[in-house]
Amino acid sequence: MMDATMAEATVVTQTGVRLDRTAEFDIWQSETSRIIAGFPGFLKQTVLPPSPPAQDDWVILQRFADSVSAIHWLNSPERLARLTTVQPLLNGRADVHVVRGAAEAPASPPVSAIISTRVKPGCEEAYRRWEQRIAVAQSAAVGLQGYRFEPPIAGVQDDWLAILRFDTQDNLQAWLDSPTRKAMVAEAEPLTEEFHYRIARTGFDQWFPVPREGEKPPAIWKQNLIVLSMLYPVVFLFGHFVQMPLLVTAWGIPFAIALLIGNGASIILLNWLVPWTSNRFLWWLSPKARSGPRVDALGAGILAGVLVVLALIFWRLF
Repeated sequence: MMDATMAEATVVTQTGVRLDRTAEFDIWQSETSRIIAGFPGFLKQTVLPPSPPAQDDWVILQRFADSVSAIHWLNSPERLARLTTVQPLLNGRADVHVVRGAAEAPASPPVSAIISTRVKPGCEEAYRRWEQRIAVAQSAAVGLQGYRFEPPIAGVQDDWLAILRFDTQDNLQAWLDSPTRKAMVAEAEPLTEEFHYRIARTGFDQWFPVPREGEKPPAIWKQNLIVLSMLYPVVFLFGHFVQMPLLVTAWGIPFAIALLIGNGASIILLNWLVPWTSNRFLWWLSPKARSGPRVDALGAGILAGVLVVLALIFWRLF
């Protein structure tokens, strides 16, 4: 049996950032990413910016080869020094947890709730029994995709951690607000000192439909083709009508800054356009088992045709 300390571990950080200090936090996070990249056992970092209204926090996932490496980073002088410089940028407390195993769970589903609970000393076994009961109750919740339960890690993490994964924000909120859950949470109050939860949404994955159970997720090349088919007209039209004539020529904004503004506007528009388009290509993104190369070719041909037509229109008219 593998030692738990040898399994992969992920440091999950959720924190609120003051709106007027977002740019500074972005710089701080970039420097922190450079430092952590040199730590032994570090594998990968994923940074998820806020995605209102579901997720108001920044979510940072730092994946390590084992729990020892993750704990070494958490207790390192380099990290502790970084924390002292970031405090003025934050809005409220930051939640930091270690999830053992290949913990991509908070990032891969459409929406997750990361629940932290501080259990009163001596009530640990009673809390475990309560957790088993609520796990059974929530298994019947509509849209539940997965559940993880993590006990405290001595000297590192005092809280008990639960991660709920749901297919939509509405289904997650329905369970969080349900009379069944509220009654069970009230039942656990004598056992706990503190309880709170935060919501985490995905980044790029939130643009695409969630596969039903037993179905494969959309192929990466299909997702990229849909994004390209939406990104190309957005970038061209914004550049032609806004970026060059207004931002650069009329207002004298440097091209590098105008380009950054254009990229930001494109991302905002894609948050609406890509889901709208992907929902109309469900037959292609997640084809049934009886479908094959013909369906793949048909969807790719339609989107390629759209790109060619757009290129010809832009070439002739502008």
